[in-house]
Amino acid sequence: MEEIDNNFYNRADEHINLANDQLKHEARGKVSASMMYSVARFNSWLSATGWNNGEEMKLAKEETIEYFVNEYRNMLIENLDDYIDNFDSYMKAGK
Repeated sequence: MEEIDNNFYNRADEHINLANDQLKHEARGKVSASMMYSVARFNSWLSATGWNNGEEMKLAKEETIEYFVNEYRNMLIENLDDYIDNFDSYMKAGK
């Protein structure tokens, strides 16, 4: 992962807060699915901004997928490990 800027976690917290607000009216799985879709949509747009045309983008498709999947995997592992290590304190706080 790239170096984290000073506002990285603040931006992430804003997304988490939006998801938590949606949980007041929607099931966890639905909120999660919508969040994952929005990230995929945004990252597709972000990727498109780096190309001059669809053919260039198509040629880089597999490399782009590999990049985003690896980044997500690393972030998921980091957060799962954090929850495993702090399960009692994190999960008791939410009850």
